[in-house]
Amino acid sequence: MNITKQIILEKQNISEDLVQLIKQQILDGELNPGDRIIETKFAKDLGISQTPVREAIRLLSGEGIVTIVPNKGPLVRAFHMKDVFEVYSLRAVYEGLAIRLAVKNASDEDIRHLQEFYESMEAKLNDNSVPSLLKDSLYIHQSIISLSRHERLIHMYKTISFQIALVNRMLGSTSTKQKEVEQHWELIDALNRRDADYAEGIMRAHIHRSYREFADMKEIDNSSFDDSAWF
Repeated sequence: MNITKQIILEKQNISEDLVQLIKQQILDGELNPGDRIIETKFAKDLGISQTPVREAIRLLSGEGIVTIVPNKGPLVRAFHMKDVFEVYSLRAVYEGLAIRLAVKNASDEDIRHLQEFYESMEAKLNDNSVPSLLKDSLYIHQSIISLSRHERLIHMYKTISFQIALVNRMLGSTSTKQKEVEQHWELIDALNRRDADYAEGIMRAHIHRSYREFADMKEIDNSSFDDSAWF
């Protein structure tokens, strides 16, 4: 944590940096759902006062990442099936619109760049030094969001990006490199076709499939969540 501590102390807005640090610790598994964040220990480990730590906790609480429990303090919020459903259903809407707009707004060079990135991702299939392609897959999705050229959509997507990353971490144990490569070609192909209706349908189906895989992995009966509106 020494390097992280140095970076944080060099910044002026310490609370926002602490927010990013705590989020990364959650994604890395250093903090897990239900874990208590002890403000005094956190501040002591970083050599800072508790004030910016409290502010960071307040910001995380506002994002729904931390829950303040009486007599216990701040806890990392647990993710339930309802949360997962809400994240995926929002993704279906946001990313369905994003790829529809990207089909119309992205230049041939933009799409060629993304296809070249996909080809580099595919080349990692037989590279044993690369254990996972989840970050590559995330880059493709984020690129499509960016290529929409829709500023408000890009901003709204950023507000749920951590929750998307957290769900991806939960699903990551069953997501093979082969699956990531196979399932993300359809998005590149949809962009190349320049058919907005087709592309939106592919994206919604792509995200719905991931949602169903998550539900099956957890062996959860999600019949109470109506996903028919995704299409």
